[in-house]
Amino acid sequence: MATYIYETIPQTPTEAVETFEAIQSMNDRPLTHHPETGRPVRRVITGGFGFYGVTRVTTSPPPPPPRCERADECAAAAAESGGHCCSAGCGCGK
Repeated sequence: MATYIYETIPQTPTEAVETFEAIQSMNDRPLTHHPETGRPVRRVITGGFGFYGVTRVTTSPPPPPPRCERADECAAAAAESGGHCCSAGCGCGK
């Protein structure tokens, strides 16, 4: 048995979409109507969660690049010449 995700198909622009799960055999035909309300539905195809046994959940953003130690000096040089005195990826923003 597999768990499938379905969503209702709105009949008007203001009608909200409702999402629900249904446990079905892989041989069963997809549902066409919500089992409780009778509203038309479509099956949502997803990659699944942890299907391949490798699930990576990241809760924090990656750290910012390191700040250039010569940022003040670089900013002054950049202002004068319109250029950039640090190496690429220094993080000084110039």
